[in-house]
Amino acid sequence: MTIPTPMQPEPTTPGISPDEFRQRAQMIEAEVANVIVGQRDLIRQVIVTLLAGGNALLEGVPGLAKTTLVRTLADVIDCSFSRIQFTPDLMPADIIGTTLISEDEYGRKSFRFEPGPIFANMVLADEINRATPKTQSALLEAMQERTVSVAKTIHKLEQPFFVLATQNPLEMEGTYPLPEAQLDRFFFKINVVFPTAAELVEIAQRTTGSYKPVTRHVANGPLILAMQDLARTVPIASHVLAYAARLISATHPEAREAPAITKQYVRYGASPRGMQALILAGKILALLDGRYNVAFADLKAAALPALRHRVVLNFEAQAEGISPDEVVKGVLEAVKEE
Repeated sequence: MTIPTPMQPEPTTPGISPDEFRQRAQMIEAEVANVIVGQRDLIRQVIVTLLAGGNALLEGVPGLAKTTLVRTLADVIDCSFSRIQFTPDLMPADIIGTTLISEDEYGRKSFRFEPGPIFANMVLADEINRATPKTQSALLEAMQERTVSVAKTIHKLEQPFFVLATQNPLEMEGTYPLPEAQLDRFFFKINVVFPTAAELVEIAQRTTGSYKPVTRHVANGPLILAMQDLARTVPIASHVLAYAARLISATHPEAREAPAITKQYVRYGASPRGMQALILAGKILALLDGRYNVAFADLKAAALPALRHRVVLNFEAQAEGISPDEVVKGVLEAVKEE
């Protein structure tokens, strides 16, 4: 039986209220949906990641409007956007920038830092698994610390900062799978599903005719930062927090709470970052639902994108075709609300 979470008083955070948070988020979602056909779950999960201050990894075949989604979102929130096409010959300096020698009108020479494309509010890292591990690691500091180090100098990135990386699940030749440590730094891993037949018709009508969608600026950088701050103030009851902890523990095969599917198919379970993503996403989903408290349903709704890339399967799972989603669903069924 679900224990109702007591309502908490609204916060006193200056600048934005829970009602305005919900209204603005709905406006952002609606403006993006004017351009992107279908993909409601994708749009919602990307916006949740943005409002959590995290980074997202999108997995899907080419042509599903991943680039259009990020470009549209950047336009809607009136933020700068850059796209990096990852290739095997891409170097770290191509991403973060480099130090150049410049000369002024008097012939005096000095070092000048030329920023790379990572210096934008929203960065699309397209086909990230096509670059070498050395280049992939250039994103780690930016994603985690919001800074870039060049020649012993630390450069801060402008806030808000959001990386959306994509990878193609079909082509494996010439790719470098992301290591678990880097996958763990993505707040959500979002699977981009193929459109339905009706959605394909709508896509064709929009993209092969004279229709040109127009988006409005409905937010800006300071507002997004205020929404991120408000999301962290949402309280979570002790029994809901304990449920989140049991979910994470149940992904570890050696844990007492682990169900049979975990013990049989999982090599390593989710990290503490998984629990952080689960709780923070739950807070945002609660606000989007008009509540200032986290419910069990919020954690369940966030479980798949928050944990699917943090569960490492063993050889038996790979041999039998078991996916991380099946394991996470098994965990959700096994762990009871208390």
